[in-house]
Amino acid sequence: MNCKNILVVPDVIKQSLSSANTFDALMQLEGKAFRDVKGRKTIQVQLAGKSYFLKQHFGVGWREIIKNLLSFKKPILGAMTEVRAIEKLDNLGIATTPLVAYGQQGSNPANLQSFVLTQDLGDITSLEDLCTDWKKSPPDAKFKRRLIMQVAGIAKKLHENGVNHRDFYICHFCLDNTELPAIKLYLIDLHRVLIHAGPSFSANVKDIAALYFSSMDIGLTPRDYLRFKRHYQQQDSGFWQQVETRAQKLYAKFNSAKFQDRLAKEKSLIQ
Repeated sequence: MNCKNILVVPDVIKQSLSSANTFDALMQLEGKAFRDVKGRKTIQVQLAGKSYFLKQHFGVGWREIIKNLLSFKKPILGAMTEVRAIEKLDNLGIATTPLVAYGQQGSNPANLQSFVLTQDLGDITSLEDLCTDWKKSPPDAKFKRRLIMQVAGIAKKLHENGVNHRDFYICHFCLDNTELPAIKLYLIDLHRVLIHAGPSFSANVKDIAALYFSSMDIGLTPRDYLRFKRHYQQQDSGFWQQVETRAQKLYAKFNSAKFQDRLAKEKSLIQ
């Protein structure tokens, strides 16, 4: 858990802030909230006449760190995880939110303060929203095939290079509406990404299970899933059985009264 002070902010952003203390100004900046949970907030802000998304991290606390370590998991301490993930995806040629600025301060890993500022992608639609009515109004078959192949291709490139998203749901794939009829997808929300030295079987199972779970209610056919498998990676039946088992557990958990109540509470905080 290497903690060091970092500040990378272009002059155009510095000049648009009200305080000479760039780090504090960005950590205290307010805007339209898209996510507001314990220790982390995501807001949309206007700076220098442009729209950006700012993720502010206020520290995870020792309890969260110890819980992760006891589970043999690497704790996610702040924004630098997403910074490194964006840089990695850029190197792999996977479109994501362009990095604008980032910073970190503190010596105590439990109380690290950090932020990451990214460009607003503009006219985009998440695949979750795009696919909402597919059961009632199926999309053009050719369009759907191309979309599935692109999602599979992104998953393949990530996993072959030891990258795992860890929130690999269809809501985190976004279609660039300005590129239509061409299909350009962005992969967003990289704050939990882990980069391994090589492919991780168990982490890949978890990613694909999350993707499968989040697509269960959009009206995909067995042929659609088979197409995904063909364009992802060659895997044996054991891999896909683990994906199926985990996805079904995620589906049951998501649709439980307890989880839905928690989700409703989280949404109420940003309304």
